[in-house]
Amino acid sequence: MATTAPNIRYVLISKLEEIVIIDGKKYELTSQEYVQYTKNKDGEKYLANFSQKYLPSWHYILDGIEINKSIVLAYGENTLGVKYEIINHLNKKVSIEVTPALQFCIKGEIMPFNQQFVITKDKISSNNINMNIIAKDWDINIFNNIEYENDIYYSYDAKDGRESVGRFAKAVSYTYNFNNKEIADLQFTLENKIIDTQILFDNEIERQKNLIENAGFESEIAKALVRASDQFICKRESTNSLTIIAGYPFFADWGRDTMFALEGCCIATNRYEDAKNIFRTFIKYLKNGIMPNLFPEGENKPLYNTVDASLLFIQSIYTYYNATKDIDFIKEVYPYIISIIENYIKGTDYDIKMDNDYLIKAGSGFNQLTWMDVRYGDELPTPRHDKPVEINAFWYSSLMIVTKLGKILDKDIKKYEEIAEKVKISFNEKFWNNNENCLKDVVSDNEYDYQVRCNQIWAVSCEFSPLNKDKAKLVVDKVFEKLYTPYGLRSLSPDDKQFVPEYSGTHYKRDMSYHQGTVWTFPLGSYFKAYLKVNDYSNKAKEIVKKQLSLFEDAIREGCVGQIAEIYDGLIPNESRGCFAQAWSVSEILKIYKEIL
Repeated sequence: MATTAPNIRYVLISKLEEIVIIDGKKYELTSQEYVQYTKNKDGEKYLANFSQKYLPSWHYILDGIEINKSIVLAYGENTLGVKYEIINHLNKKVSIEVTPALQFCIKGEIMPFNQQFVITKDKISSNNINMNIIAKDWDINIFNNIEYENDIYYSYDAKDGRESVGRFAKAVSYTYNFNNKEIADLQFTLENKIIDTQILFDNEIERQKNLIENAGFESEIAKALVRASDQFICKRESTNSLTIIAGYPFFADWGRDTMFALEGCCIATNRYEDAKNIFRTFIKYLKNGIMPNLFPEGENKPLYNTVDASLLFIQSIYTYYNATKDIDFIKEVYPYIISIIENYIKGTDYDIKMDNDYLIKAGSGFNQLTWMDVRYGDELPTPRHDKPVEINAFWYSSLMIVTKLGKILDKDIKKYEEIAEKVKISFNEKFWNNNENCLKDVVSDNEYDYQVRCNQIWAVSCEFSPLNKDKAKLVVDKVFEKLYTPYGLRSLSPDDKQFVPEYSGTHYKRDMSYHQGTVWTFPLGSYFKAYLKVNDYSNKAKEIVKKQLSLFEDAIREGCVGQIAEIYDGLIPNESRGCFAQAWSVSEILKIYKEIL
């Protein structure tokens, strides 16, 4: 739960331990790994089905009794509702005992040993957080002594070299005797108001139905992704506006990720007011032509270490206009677009400046300004200083957008038309890689300029491409040949001597492989768009893309059910890695469903 939205996140209850008692016999529904594996709990053996059409629901069958468990997180609140429903054909005596596993610590931290809790009938308190409990008709048992379990094992974290042993406390349990009743419910909330649990369920299901209906998709995968995309859009208290979380469980809201994700999360789903809210937030923090990459938290100032967020903002504005024809909003934002362009021409922070060849240079030292931004100590695995390919593709497209919107607004755009033409000429002269029949990754007079990377796909997919159709098709073909996988694009060709086939291990090992072949889902959306463009959006091309998109039915059932992960291994991408739910992964696939409507 977020005590300060969206980044101050606490884990209050890591899980609910549940024991069902049927005619005096106990059945443990909990599943848990322990360091001492002989203690493992295997309640999953009773699980007959899991579904998540709107809300997560587990269906258990044991000893002739069927139990449905459903949970809901109230939208815009810190409230969890839990509902248990039984089907008791045999009229047995059934009760359930629920014990919350308490942590009350910052997300990602290990609960301190012997952390103290204050327990009353209707409240649990620790770390200056008070959580209210609504347990009508439940028998409440407050333990005389807090029980600590110190050897919880997290095998997923162990694989990636993270802290793999955790802890939680048990201090209170709730028991419900069904006695011919069929439904029992609990609520855990930081809010002070009381709402019937069933109303929480009904409200959230209705809200999700409305989101799906408003988005207008027919594909069941697309409908699932509409729900997935909604989970990233949240309020930021420090700006009192909406934002988009980059990924769960690790990431915050970042400028670059937001601008990539905005098209799928908001525009493709017809959430236009939300899109404008987010645009206006970024405009508020625009500084020297640069959109913030990280928003302020508390007394902290925003960070502006990005060259692409501002250019992606312009691309997203144009996508919004094409979807809405909202000329009043374009009038509102056009001066800020001009401010970005002028700052990039004259030069601004982080060595961002238009060079003599009219291409954009950016970055120096340890300042990594593109999405391939890993720095581990003094090591930069992917230094992309000088002129990155996607940045200059976005630069050309942004100049063209300025001219298109300027004409609509009756502005003098001759200067930007002339620069755009010169950018196009330089782009083709400097970036074309004759040896590979594709684009260089960077123009910097370094060996790595010639690496075959996924960044070149944006030079085709962006709204206005600097490439002619023949070159664009060669780029698409090269990307498909060397980088395409069903769940994303490789960040580096397997033919490259720096290619790393797996993403795993220590923090250092993972950082060194992050952009060296690891498969990323989010560029796949731009690959599909580029493929459709070079094939004139033919029916055949659309059918091929639809078939390839259908593979995501498997992706949203693996890992975090209903979501698309951040990354996959580079060589054999059959298991999700990194963030189990990533905004731009979901968004970029969702926007292609919109593209082929």
